[in-house]
Amino acid sequence: MSQQGAMQKRRKTSFLAYMNRYKYLYILLVPCVIYYIIFHYIPMYGVVIAFKDFNFSRGILGSDWVGFEHFKYMFGLDTFYSVFINSLLLSLLRILFGFPAPILLALMINEFRGKIYKRTIQTIVYLPHFISWVVIGGIIINFLSPNWGFINRIIEQFGNEPIFFMAKSEYFRSIIVVSDIWKGAGWGTIIYLAAISGIPPDIYEAAIVDGASKIQRLWYITLPSLRPTIVTLFILRMGQIMSNGFEQIYVLQNPQNTSVSEVFETYTYKVGLISGRFSFSATVGLFTSVIGMILIFITDRLAKLFGEAGLY
Repeated sequence: MSQQGAMQKRRKTSFLAYMNRYKYLYILLVPCVIYYIIFHYIPMYGVVIAFKDFNFSRGILGSDWVGFEHFKYMFGLDTFYSVFINSLLLSLLRILFGFPAPILLALMINEFRGKIYKRTIQTIVYLPHFISWVVIGGIIINFLSPNWGFINRIIEQFGNEPIFFMAKSEYFRSIIVVSDIWKGAGWGTIIYLAAISGIPPDIYEAAIVDGASKIQRLWYITLPSLRPTIVTLFILRMGQIMSNGFEQIYVLQNPQNTSVSEVFETYTYKVGLISGRFSFSATVGLFTSVIGMILIFITDRLAKLFGEAGLY
């Protein structure tokens, strides 16, 4: 047997041994793979209607091909650019204030020494993730109500007039970002706490022996150890920069704040489902997906230039 054949045989044997060792983990992964194939990859075929004049009675294959006509129409709309700016600004604010929130929260929770106290705090900060945006939206609207809202009661105590927060566009983005942090930051700490638990304890013990303070251990040990996880999640988050979530925006949206609250999710819903222009809504969705993919590649390349592993 040639040397090349022997190497291929060893690689095959090593691969089979690896698969046999972790077979149960891969079995657990099967439902997730099936989910993404059925609900994410197979529906990608429907993207073709962005290039067709889609008609229900004629189907996707039978509809007339129009090429880039929907894209030309989309880029010619003034409303499209306002939606684009709203989506981009809101997403950047989420990244600027929302992305660091789970990191800071995970670092704070990690400093708690009592196991019962630590687990209690974790449970409390996780709970908002399981509450529907419909419920949270109702809480926010009542909380900020000019008639009986708690915030306006405090404002009135200082002799000022109540503010109709939900009807003023200048407050909408702040409300969205703060409520998003409150709901999602606790859930986001799971990955960071798992990464922190993987740091070898002897590194901290050696730092303590050398006289390192808590701040120094945090800065020189914990954060550098979290850097690969932070970079990976940041790259993935950049791919969603055109996505702000339909439920939260739609629940808190009203005619008074539409000028800043109309994002791609609500725009495609109104244009695609309510107005029945499915080809145009697919065009908008394809545009946002392409932007997200490009940003993932760019961010991944920049991460590698700065010495990080990246995604691939």
